[in-house]
Amino acid sequence: MTLSSAPWPKLKRDLIAILRGVRPDEVLAIGEALVAAGIDVIEVPLNSPDPFQSIELLAKKLPSHVLVGAGTVLDANDVQRLGDAGGRLVISPNIDPSVLAAAAKAEMVSMPGVFTPTEALAALKAGASGLKFFPASVLGPDGIKAISAILPKGTIIGAVGGVDENGFASYAKVGVRTFGLGSSLYKIGATAGEVGDRARATIAAYDRVFGEV
Repeated sequence: MTLSSAPWPKLKRDLIAILRGVRPDEVLAIGEALVAAGIDVIEVPLNSPDPFQSIELLAKKLPSHVLVGAGTVLDANDVQRLGDAGGRLVISPNIDPSVLAAAAKAEMVSMPGVFTPTEALAALKAGASGLKFFPASVLGPDGIKAISAILPKGTIIGAVGGVDENGFASYAKVGVRTFGLGSSLYKIGATAGEVGDRARATIAAYDRVFGEV
């Protein structure tokens, strides 16, 4: 019997801040700036410097409602390390049944990367909480719409990769309201103040499309 990961949480805004390349000495200030702006999901990709240290800092210091986790999770052993650091979200660029099984066993939220109908259905069968359509910039809203037609009603669909606030309206037309945002929010070297400014602009754009919370 396949275990299912924890359900995707009910959020004020379905926005995931991807902090690829962030360092532990700067991550907390950046995380606080994101939360102050209104973003409640933060991903630290595991190809960042000392990612588990950054995750632990965020998980311990940010408000308890903030969902903190890891991206680029390619190995089931890293799910255990993520849990030890206090993380609760597992995001991957691919489908690895062992990673999804480990996330489900740990009662974490999972979002594997998919690109085709076969991958999308396989990820759901393996217990994924939601689907990360990646790279979304290649599929585009129309591609995601075509695939979503064969998915179970209520499937959480995230658009990730080459997406920024300028695309919210186009994705909204096909029913997508969950986004993973990387370089449009954070680039290596950005200050907490700069990230906060970008986050506020992103929130304003999201609320214009989906309605103010």
